[in-house]
Amino acid sequence: MVQERTLPTFNSATVQITKVEGLRLYEDMTLGRFFEDKCAEMYYRGKMFGFVHLYNGQEAVSTGIIQGAMRPGEDFVSSTYRDHVHALSSGVPAREVMAELFGKATGCSKGRGGSMHMFSAEHRLLGGYAFVAEGIPVAAGAAFQSKYRREVLGDKNADQVTACFFGDGAANNGQFFETLNMAALWKLPILFVVENNKWAIGMAHDRATSDPEIHKKASVFNMVGVEVDGMDVLAVRQVAQEAVARARAGEGPTLIEAMTYRFRGHSLADPDELRSKEEKEYWFSRDPIKKLATYLVEQNLATGEELKAIEKKIQEVIDEAVKFAESSPEPDASELYRFIFAEDE
Repeated sequence: MVQERTLPTFNSATVQITKVEGLRLYEDMTLGRFFEDKCAEMYYRGKMFGFVHLYNGQEAVSTGIIQGAMRPGEDFVSSTYRDHVHALSSGVPAREVMAELFGKATGCSKGRGGSMHMFSAEHRLLGGYAFVAEGIPVAAGAAFQSKYRREVLGDKNADQVTACFFGDGAANNGQFFETLNMAALWKLPILFVVENNKWAIGMAHDRATSDPEIHKKASVFNMVGVEVDGMDVLAVRQVAQEAVARARAGEGPTLIEAMTYRFRGHSLADPDELRSKEEKEYWFSRDPIKKLATYLVEQNLATGEELKAIEKKIQEVIDEAVKFAESSPEPDASELYRFIFAEDE
């Protein structure tokens, strides 16, 4: 078992959240979990092909950042190859994400991207990226154009913030250091969100880096660096709200290290034999969805019946998404070369 870091403490008594907000967070995390569980089922039934990387366990990060602090559909999101749930939190309909996984023409990437390349211009989802750290400079480009439109072109509505998600393995990549340096120099409105789930495929994070506390690397760039419990959506939400406020105020980027854990193997093709039973059980006990459910009930923000009703509604959404994907057409062979280049509206 890899040595566990002491997670930062968070005082939930300081949280200010309404019932509507709390239920929205619960619904978004439940959507992510149920969607990924259905993906596993469909993959093993031979409905999906290629590599499929699931997000189970990490839902508090996507939901806490995008739904808890950003403006989905207006702000930009850059993802990784573990991108289904980032797409869902960004507002991409579950049916379009599922159809993409099925390789259908109705998918959000028209069936061209599959699991690792979700994209939606409408929802400001900049894409999932198969190469480690590939999305980091792309996200910086999106943040730069927001700043340029506002400060040079005088567009007062250009206050969009970009969230760039990547794993702990990407923090050892050159693009990470180069881009953080530029973002700090130009004070770009961007959140660099490290989803540190302890393992880069089968390599333990502690064995792969000179300093495993990634948030500390922000000091090199004179940037705010924050460590947060990535299994607590309310903690992530608070850190993200502060970072987004700084970004919109022109105070530059933030590096957020969210300590989280994937409940499944690296991909559905991974037998997951490298992680110890003890380690997995430790993190399973910290399920972010169960944690939020307990909080909502204890604070009289929801009843058990209300939470079950949300789960029932989400299950119906997932079932409909599968039916939509199964009944959707394959991309037509005549369009093999379409979408390689930008098209006129």
